[in-house]
Order: sequence, then C-alpha cells, then structure tokens
Amino acid sequence: MGNALRFLCAKCCEPSPESDSVGHHGVTAETVGVSALAHDLYNFEITNQVPQELGKHVVSSRKAQSNWYKKLAVAWRETKPPPKSAEEASRLVIQTLKRHQKADVEVSDRISFIPLGIMSTIYIILIALLVKGLLAFYGLPLHHTLVDLTTGPPPSHSQPQGLKFELHTIPVDPKAVADGDTITVYVSVEDSRESANVPREVQVAAVERANARAQRNYDRADELHKHIIDAGYRVINLQNEEVLAKKYRIRLRGIDAPEGKMPFGQEAKDELVKIVQNKCLRVLVFDEDRYGRCVGDIYCNGIFVQESMLKKGLAWHYKAYDRRPELDKWEKEARAKRVGLWSSSNPEMPWEWRKDRRQGR
Repeated sequence: MGNALRFLCAKCCEPSPESDSVGHHGVTAETVGVSALAHDLYNFEITNQVPQELGKHVVSSRKAQSNWYKKLAVAWRETKPPPKSAEEASRLVIQTLKRHQKADVEVSDRISFIPLGIMSTIYIILIALLVKGLLAFYGLPLHHTLVDLTTGPPPSHSQPQGLKFELHTIPVDPKAVADGDTITVYVSVEDSRESANVPREVQVAAVERANARAQRNYDRADELHKHIIDAGYRVINLQNEEVLAKKYRIRLRGIDAPEGKMPFGQEAKDELVKIVQNKCLRVLVFDEDRYGRCVGDIYCNGIFVQESMLKKGLAWHYKAYDRRPELDKWEKEARAKRVGLWSSSNPEMPWEWRKDRRQGR
C-alpha cells in the first residue's frame, strides 16, 4: 500500500515549485485568487469549460475537472454572502470537494492490484491531493494553514484583571498598521470617556478650522489642523462627516511579531491589516509601555486578534510580558502545523533580533 500511495501522490497532485505561493495568472495576493476562482466558476457556468492551466497542478481528466467545477459553482452560488476572503474560499472548496463521489476521480490501472477493502482510504487521500492542487492553482490557503477562531470578545460588563480602560475606535485606516503587533487607532471625542477630556485649545482649534474651511481659507485650516494633530488628535472624514478623534498607539498585548526586515515581517503586517482595515475595534488597555503605547487586547467583529496572529504562525507568544496559557497553546498549535514563521527550521526571535541590532551585531 505504501508504494501505491507514493504513486498517487506523484500522479494526482503535481504543483509547480512555486505553487504554494503563486496561483494561476501569477496570483500572489490571496484576494486576487478569490476573484480568479469566482471568475472561472462564472465562466464555467456559461461555457462549461475549466481553465486550461489546471492540468499543471492536478492530473485528471477534463470530465472529472468539469464535475468539480459544477459542484463548486453550485456551492458558490448558494453561499450567502459569497466568499470574500481567501480563507472563506478555501473552506468552500474543501467542504464541497471532500464530498466528491468516486466516479469523479480516475485511478490508474497500475494500482488495480490494491485490495477493495482499502480502496476507500485511497480515494480519500486522492481527493485530498486533488483539493490541494486546486487550492494551489488559485493561490488559496491550504487546509493545514486554516485556523478555527473560537474565542469571542469578553462580555461588555466583564472586568478582566488588570484592565485600566476600554476603547471603541472608529474604522481603522490600513495605513495605521505599523507592523504585525502595533497599530494606531482613533476614538471619537463623542465617546463618553473622551468627551470630558478634550483640551480646550483643541476644541477651539477644531471650531476655527471648520470656519476657515467654510470660508475656503485652506491654508489657515491646515495650520489649525497641525495644532490639533500635535496635541494628539485629528479631524477625520467619516462617511462625508468630519469627526474629531483622539489618537492612540496600541501594542498588541502578549505577542511579538517579526520585525519588518525579518522573514515573515511583511506577512505579519499584511495579516493584521487584513483583519482590522476599515473595521471598528474594541481595545482593552492594561498597561503603557516605555514608548508611550497602550498595551492591550484587540477584538474585531468577534475575533480576538492575538489569537488569529498566533494560530496563523505570524507572531510569537511574548512570554516575558504575558504568561496567559491560551497564548502559549495557540503558538504551539501553529508550531505543530509548521505554518507561517514556523515553516522555517530555526526562526529568529524578534526580541533577540532587536537586541542584536542595538548592539551592532
């Protein structure tokens, strides 16, 4: 049976060397892969044709491939709303094709000697390999890299030990993400916690700036806005309405992501952007670091951001400052899957990397 499985692996899924990171059309951005899959499914429903390049990633008949796309097209159409993220698209492919019928999969005569009692296992493995090839074709996340996020935000009335205060932000600008563990957020001064603490000079400058803009004196308005920014505030256009907001720099509590120049540094930043961009966040602040950043837990639409970063292998558990066992558990899960930075045999710790740079090494 071992020889038969090796033969199946060789024949049924033959991705090109770069297939884990680049899909067809040279896809590297996962969102482009989602769009490409949606386009191909739409085109299949019109022409009944599958992409010609698919054969470079999976070895099967065009008839079998048509059966896959027929099932996927139906599943995509019935999913409301349709998949938008790479993870959602990947899950749809996996869930749809894992129910594949044996008739949709062709097996070579060279393994006809295998006893019927173990053929069902062979088919399961075969289909898994075909799914892997299809995901690689579109540059979508493979099955072992997907994570289940089970931790939702704590109840609003809860008071975790050490909590100092709570922030509710306006939608986050993607440019406000500095790296995989640091983000700048803004909180409207209409928020009950902020309204009583706005400096008088900021209030006056905001009013004068609005008057200057009404009079089209934009140079004066820009000068006033600079004073507002220097005081730690900003006037932000939100749905065609100007909102005065307080600036906070947030350091994600309990994790340390690779620095930008380190391996997986850019991937960590991109993942954090993907999670928080244009979203309102709930931030539980526990401390302030030596750089003046608030150290806190971030929740976004029911997702605990630190959990997502750890499970996807894009951050380390920062044990020197946070001993929560769940963070350690999530890091170990990513290590076991060898996802993200754990795909490297000996990833460098970001705190050691920073130390080396400070000491000139």
